[in-house]
Amino acid sequence: MSRRRHWTLRALLALSLTAAGPLAYGAMTAQAQEPAPTAEVENAPALDELAITTEQVAFGLSRPTALTGPDDGTGRLLIAQKAGTVRAYHPDTGLETQPILDISTLVNAGGNERGLLGIATADDFAETQQVYLSYTAQPDGAVTLARHDLDDGTTEVLISQEHPDYSNHNGGEIAFGTEGYLYWSIGDGGGAGDPNNNSQRLDTLLGKILRIDVSTNCGPVPYCVPWDNPYLHDPKAQPEIWVSGLRNAWRFSIDPVTSSVWVADVGQGRWEEINRLEPWSGSANLGWSCKEGLEIFNADRCLPGVHYHDPIFTYETSVDGCAVIGGHVYRGEEYADIAEGVYVATDYCSSIAWALRADGAGGHEDARIGTFPTQVTAFGTTADGEQYVVNDLPGQLHRVGFEVAVPRS
Repeated sequence: MSRRRHWTLRALLALSLTAAGPLAYGAMTAQAQEPAPTAEVENAPALDELAITTEQVAFGLSRPTALTGPDDGTGRLLIAQKAGTVRAYHPDTGLETQPILDISTLVNAGGNERGLLGIATADDFAETQQVYLSYTAQPDGAVTLARHDLDDGTTEVLISQEHPDYSNHNGGEIAFGTEGYLYWSIGDGGGAGDPNNNSQRLDTLLGKILRIDVSTNCGPVPYCVPWDNPYLHDPKAQPEIWVSGLRNAWRFSIDPVTSSVWVADVGQGRWEEINRLEPWSGSANLGWSCKEGLEIFNADRCLPGVHYHDPIFTYETSVDGCAVIGGHVYRGEEYADIAEGVYVATDYCSSIAWALRADGAGGHEDARIGTFPTQVTAFGTTADGEQYVVNDLPGQLHRVGFEVAVPRS
């Protein structure tokens, strides 16, 4: 599916990733949101009538962290591994023995949350053979976005954000939106309670989702900032920022039909949360560390006049898991009659399969629809929308499906 590309401002931007100065809190009010689209399948089963199914299709992965299905006609998946390699899987031939790329010499994989964290391919991948990678770099763990050419093996760094104090909360998801821009999540820099208040500051990329145009460049900068990014003209803010107030959005995804961005943000220890952002939600503030879930976490971080975007779903960390793992809205063909428009997610520790769907009245319904394999770290889709998950220390790849578990009268 080709994606529409918006015109990009081609002004040469002085993009300093460590710019200092007073904080532009006044610009942090999100645009008003429209009601969420309704479920799109007529006579679809009730959400709690669905059950998730999984089938193991490959094993022998080494701490897989992310996967994507390039739209290049091959039907394969590309699977990132923590140490810095990417392996290919094809449904007909299985998991390739040798990696298709290896940037392990560039990757700082020390600590549980560092390493090669994200992978994405643009619509022109079949022609360019370029993949986009998110990783923590040698030697100091700077959170890095790079473009790698599979033909010549070169790696070009696009953005490097210092992450000096702690090894955790690196975020790392990257995904292309339906308009062709690249979105990238970065954690708050680590440590309990966001000690430097990075998530609420606009002079740092930490604790944000960024949005850039990698199809072109602006002068010496190897990308452009889209003309409608909310902080493009704010001299006190980093122009790449799309939304703020995140703790560690390890996983987010973009619905190819509605263009909505589904953000799973890992909590401090009380609430895990899932947020839905619409294409017009640029400048939304998800609240951390003023809020965790729907509760006030640190009242000293809550500012008058600032609107905080509430999650559409939360669950208690100590009751139902330890870290939310966000998935995708189902847009494939095989299960479209029962699961079209259903978003699924899980938790790294509990493996509960959560399902969410727009309820037609501006809200969302949710249900538990089974369990996933243990220690799922990431979801991904093929080019035609079928879903897969990888799990951590087992090192496996599983195909995801749906069935109607409750007989319908």
